[in-house]
Amino acid sequence: MFKPINAKTNEEYFAQLPIERRAPMAFIDQFIKENAPGLKPEFGYNMPGYGSFKYKNYKKEIINWPVVSIASQKNYISIYICAVEGKEYIAEKYKKELGKVNVGKSCIRFKNVEDLNLDTLKTVLKLAEKFPGLIQNEKNG
Repeated sequence: MFKPINAKTNEEYFAQLPIERRAPMAFIDQFIKENAPGLKPEFGYNMPGYGSFKYKNYKKEIINWPVVSIASQKNYISIYICAVEGKEYIAEKYKKELGKVNVGKSCIRFKNVEDLNLDTLKTVLKLAEKFPGLIQNEKNG
């Protein structure tokens, strides 16, 4: 779960990271910027984000939701890929090729950057630029 922080910008978020997480998070941040340049860096929902799309939340409100976001969790780093190609979440579609990671529908979790297959992550990011969005369920869609 997200640990509440006092950051209001990506820079403040990175400055508040534990020292051991700063280098890997900075690497992922730069990797996203280089490989998905169409996703503008933003800060929202307590984490750095990249790009946004309109999303109807559970309250039926239309909000801007990040296409990609990253978070430093207690035991791992998460990359959230809120993108769908056809009817399949892109992160889930490529989970077998992403490396020594744990993948949910739209979340890639890992302990070390070295565990990620960066070539596949690059593919996932480029697809996220092209197909932003989430599968809407009957409750909120």
